[in-house]
Amino acid sequence: MNGQPISGTTTGRRRRGTRLGALATGALLLVLTACGGGDADGGAKGGKDGAGSGAGKQEIAASQAVVTIAPKDGADAVATSGALKVTAQQGKLTSVTVSDTEGHKVEGKVSADGSTWEPLGHLSASTQYKVHAIAKDAEGRESAKDTTFSTLTPKNTFIGHYTPENGQTVGVGMPVSINFTRGITDPEAVERAIKVTAEPSVEIEGHWFGNDRLDFRPENYWAAGTKVTVQLNLDGVEGRPGVYGTQKKTFSFTIGRRQVSTVDASAKTMKVERDGKIIKTLPITAGAPSTTTYNGQMVISEKYKVTRMNGATVGFGGEYDIKDVPHAMRLSTSGTFVHGNYWASASTFGSANVSHGCVGLRDTRGAGDSTTPAAWFYDRSLIGDVIVVKNSKDKQIQPDNGLNGWNMSWSEWKS
Repeated sequence: MNGQPISGTTTGRRRRGTRLGALATGALLLVLTACGGGDADGGAKGGKDGAGSGAGKQEIAASQAVVTIAPKDGADAVATSGALKVTAQQGKLTSVTVSDTEGHKVEGKVSADGSTWEPLGHLSASTQYKVHAIAKDAEGRESAKDTTFSTLTPKNTFIGHYTPENGQTVGVGMPVSINFTRGITDPEAVERAIKVTAEPSVEIEGHWFGNDRLDFRPENYWAAGTKVTVQLNLDGVEGRPGVYGTQKKTFSFTIGRRQVSTVDASAKTMKVERDGKIIKTLPITAGAPSTTTYNGQMVISEKYKVTRMNGATVGFGGEYDIKDVPHAMRLSTSGTFVHGNYWASASTFGSANVSHGCVGLRDTRGAGDSTTPAAWFYDRSLIGDVIVVKNSKDKQIQPDNGLNGWNMSWSEWKS
């Protein structure tokens, strides 16, 4: 009885060992079979056609396309115009991205043959840019290049002082007028950097008065309710050799109701027209025979409840110096106003022209009486409203004397 259990136990151990050995041998054969790829013929074919062909497909041949970026990587004090260009040889550009450190992208265009990319405008000054460009060769293989460069920091700069103000509601005659702090010798570059749009859309053109003022307007007065947006992208524009703009700003304004008033210097009246209807006819006094009022279309550019008018500042010597002229609205740079007049008798208005070239309306001293013709007109006028003077024995006002470009034909304006 004692021998049987020992014999049975010994037999069981031998069988387990035999099974493990057989399993190990089977696993080894399985591994060898898997590595061999099958029978001898199949292994030969796999090595020749399968392994050889597969190695050819996995091998990555270098793209023949060569991307070149100017300026070179790490360049500093790069010009804001004319320096940036991306090219591809033995391939075509498929993607070019240029952006500053804040993520603002530079618009550009790839040539029709895919060989070059150039920006559509200038770059900003004192700015770091990153360039990422990709090209493909004839086999569709990509080649990429990345560079970083910084633009110059100008020593001499200019800005543009503009009117009207952001968010302002103005009359239908209001142009966009920009006065530059330095004379511009490359007006095309500066004008390209300024975009003026309107909603509803209308054609808008710019016109230079000298080398330091640029105005924009449509062919006819703005439509009431129009929203005008101005984008000044002057940062980096070389307005004259070595002098660069510094502004990058967007502002907008709204055109209010349509009000156009007509002064008849002969009849000595002013008819106020609002949205196509005459709402008031006011008696006025225009320029005296020796100091006549300009004819033409004039735009209100400033309003003062009370202001000082000194003849010495506009070429009239010491003929007058009135420290408290009420309800004054400027029509020209040279000193033409429509304003209240408290020093002439009430009978003067509508019967005699006695001013030094301005249009006078009856008023009281101090501008405190809201019932006078001058106060009535002042309270109902906007900067940008148009006042047309006719039948005066004077010449037409010059277009650059105030915001008065409407005195030019559309063809003259665009030339």
